[in-house]
Amino acid sequence: MSLQGAFGLSLPDYPWDAMAPYVQEAQRHPDGEVNLSIGTPVDPTPDLIQQALRGASDAPGYPTTHGTTQLREAVSSWFRRRRNVPNLDPAAIMPTVGSKELVAWLPTLLGLGEGDVVVRPTAAYPTYDMGAHFAGATPVAADSLAELDPDTRSRVRLVWLNSPSNPTGKVLGVNELKSIVDDARGLGAMVASDECYAELGWGSWDPSSGGEPVPSVLDERVSGGSTDLLLAVYSLSKQSNLAGYRAAFVAGDATVMPNLINSRKHAGMIVPYPVQEAMRVALGDDSHVAAQKDLYRARREQLLPSLEAFGLKISHSEAGLYLWGTAGEDTWLTVKRFAELGIIVGPGTFYGEAGNGFIRVALTGSDQRIDAAVRRLQP
Repeated sequence: MSLQGAFGLSLPDYPWDAMAPYVQEAQRHPDGEVNLSIGTPVDPTPDLIQQALRGASDAPGYPTTHGTTQLREAVSSWFRRRRNVPNLDPAAIMPTVGSKELVAWLPTLLGLGEGDVVVRPTAAYPTYDMGAHFAGATPVAADSLAELDPDTRSRVRLVWLNSPSNPTGKVLGVNELKSIVDDARGLGAMVASDECYAELGWGSWDPSSGGEPVPSVLDERVSGGSTDLLLAVYSLSKQSNLAGYRAAFVAGDATVMPNLINSRKHAGMIVPYPVQEAMRVALGDDSHVAAQKDLYRARREQLLPSLEAFGLKISHSEAGLYLWGTAGEDTWLTVKRFAELGIIVGPGTFYGEAGNGFIRVALTGSDQRIDAAVRRLQP
């Protein structure tokens, strides 16, 4: 189905609306539902960030679309310290109202339209497709540009990467990222990398356990030391529990950024000054990020074996806030079996054809609700 009135775009129904009967089933559990579907943070926003927001609350004037100099310097410092990206020009950084709106509007802001192709991963967040539709461009699912036929390749204008992936948790290593970047640059296409789960690597991608950090598309080993045709998108929602603040930013190609800033000025797409200050403080403090990651690590270590005992085979899931698994059956049958236990999970079909047969289980339950899910999953 799609929604279309006398006015408006013809777009698919919002996918999560299809979950209503399964949510109702889960809510009938005598101990209440355990919602591990959408992945919204449930832990408190750190005090130092709340204090920064309150301290900047006297803000009678209009904020700047480009962001304060102090915020952009904090982002540049964060890239140097946490993402192996030295010398990122603060002028090539801009805050955004969360990362979803940037994902949705980037094709339009880049001037894409009819005939242009936007490539996104085969299993992907639906907003990549929506952004292409909003611009009148064509979304194409592919994990490599080599998969595309010559005509489609010739029309590629934007390539979306998502590493760590939502929903699969897959991480693209330096060589994989570089291969895609080199191929896209050969076509003159922009590469936009959605990296909002980058601080949440596990196992070989967990520096605190002896692993290596998740690489950024702006890492010099990937970029060759140039940000040309590259944009990195990042959100503080996951690492700092700031989903309610809508706090994110985009950084990269210094020649493209002025046009993005100018377009957003005209449209009034501006991050409020108190939120900019909260972002600045959050990006300067690594301790709260480590503490939050410890919480997610503990929840992951509880859930993963319980899901496997329930019959799921977990795929990828080496980073991010989700466990991606299959029971070897229809997605909606698995969703129903979880709902009968009072557990709400995300259907893999929401993330493209590659998600058929899979479900996505979020780590974003409180310790109490994760404990409840683990008990219910026991054979």
